[in-house]
Amino acid sequence: MYTFPNSQNITREILPNGLRVLIYETPHTHSVVIGGSIEAGSLFEAPEKSGMVSMIASSLMRGTRQHDFHAIHNILEDMGGSLSMSSGVHKIGFHGKALAEDLPVLLELLSEGLRYPTFPVDEVERLRGERLTWLNYRLQDTGWLTARSIREALYPPTHPYHYANTGTLETIPNITVEDMRAYHASHFGARDMILIIVGAIDTAQALACVGQYFGDWHNPHQPQPITLPPLTTHPARDERIKVAGKSQSDLIIATLGPSRYAPDYHAAVVANGVLGQFGMMGRIGDVVREREGIAYHVSSRVDGGYGPGAWRIVAGVHPDHVDKTIALCRAELERLVSEPISDDELRDFQSYTTGRLPLQLETNEGIANALHTMEGYGYGLDYLKNYRDMIFSITSQDALRAAQAYIKPDNMAIAVAGG
Repeated sequence: MYTFPNSQNITREILPNGLRVLIYETPHTHSVVIGGSIEAGSLFEAPEKSGMVSMIASSLMRGTRQHDFHAIHNILEDMGGSLSMSSGVHKIGFHGKALAEDLPVLLELLSEGLRYPTFPVDEVERLRGERLTWLNYRLQDTGWLTARSIREALYPPTHPYHYANTGTLETIPNITVEDMRAYHASHFGARDMILIIVGAIDTAQALACVGQYFGDWHNPHQPQPITLPPLTTHPARDERIKVAGKSQSDLIIATLGPSRYAPDYHAAVVANGVLGQFGMMGRIGDVVREREGIAYHVSSRVDGGYGPGAWRIVAGVHPDHVDKTIALCRAELERLVSEPISDDELRDFQSYTTGRLPLQLETNEGIANALHTMEGYGYGLDYLKNYRDMIFSITSQDALRAAQAYIKPDNMAIAVAGG
C-alpha cells in the first residue's frame, strides 16, 4: 500500500527567526530537491512600479556579494544542479535540484541569492530589455490578451490582483536599480519563509545546514502580511480584441471563484472537474469539442490561491464560432448551477483525482510541491494521507452549492481576442 508523506515521516521545524523548514527523506533516490517561498510578492509594490518584484526575482541569481553571474552558473553546471527564482503576487518562490551530496552548496547559493544580491546594473538593464521585448511580443498573444482582460474585469484597480506582476511597457522603464535594492532591503527576510527539502539526505544534517546559512537572517523592516481588500460581485463584461493576422480566437468566460482557504474550495474543484476537466475535458469538452466540433481546445479551471481566483472556461475557436461557443458554455454553466451532478460523474471524478495523487508524488519535485502547498495553506502534515477521504466525503449537493455560490451564468466576464 502506498504510504503518503504525513506527520509521522515529515520533519517540520520553525527556526527562531520564523523560517519554517519541512524535510522528507527519500533514501531510494540520489538527488535532493529544495523549494519554497518568501513573503515578498508583488502585492507590496505600488501600481506605478508594477513588475518590480518580478524584475527582482529574475535578478537574484545574476550577481551576489560572493559571486558574479558567470561564477554562480558555473558552480551549478559543475555539479549538474539547478537553482531558479520566480515571482507571484503573494510570494517569491525558489526551486533547486542537485545530487544529495551537494545540498550544502545548493543552500549556500540560495542563501546568497536571497540575502546578498547586488543587482548588477548591466544585468538589470539586460533583463529590462528582455522584459520589454517579451511584453511587446505579448501584445500579439491572444491568450495573454484575454487573460489580461479577465484579470482587469474581475479585480478593480484598488486590488493588487488587477495588475500583472510581470509589469507593463509603461512601468518597466521606470523601475530603477535603487528601487530594487531598497525593496529587497525592506521586504526580504526569514519570517514566514518556507523551505522544503526532499531527497536522499539525513534530516539532522540538513537542518544543521539550514541553520548555518539562514539561522542568523533577521530583518526588522520586513512588513506584516497585507490583508486583501474585499471584492464585490463584478459587473458582466464582454470585451472583443481584434488582433490582425490571427486565424484563431482565444476565449475566456470567467467569474470570481474561491480561495484555497474557502471551506467550499474542494467542492468547487469537484464541480469544476465535471464541468471541464475529467475525461475529454468534462461536459463542455463533450458538447463544444466532441459533439459540435467547433473548438480546438476547451476546458475549465479554478484558479484560487491565497486570495479568490478566477473560475474560468478557456477555449480556442475559429472566429466564426465564438458566439456559438459562448452560448454552449453558458448552457453548461446554467446546468451546473441548477441541478446536482450525477452520482456516476461524482464517483468518476473522485476516483480520478485521488487515483492520480500517487503519480504526482513519484518524484522529489512532486513531493516538494505538495509539501509547500500543505504548509502554505495551513492544511497540516496529514493532508495527503486524508485527501482521499476528504474528496470522497464531498457530495453532489456540496458541489452544487459551491457552483451556485460563485457562478452566475448571466453575469460572467467574457474576453475574446483574435481574428
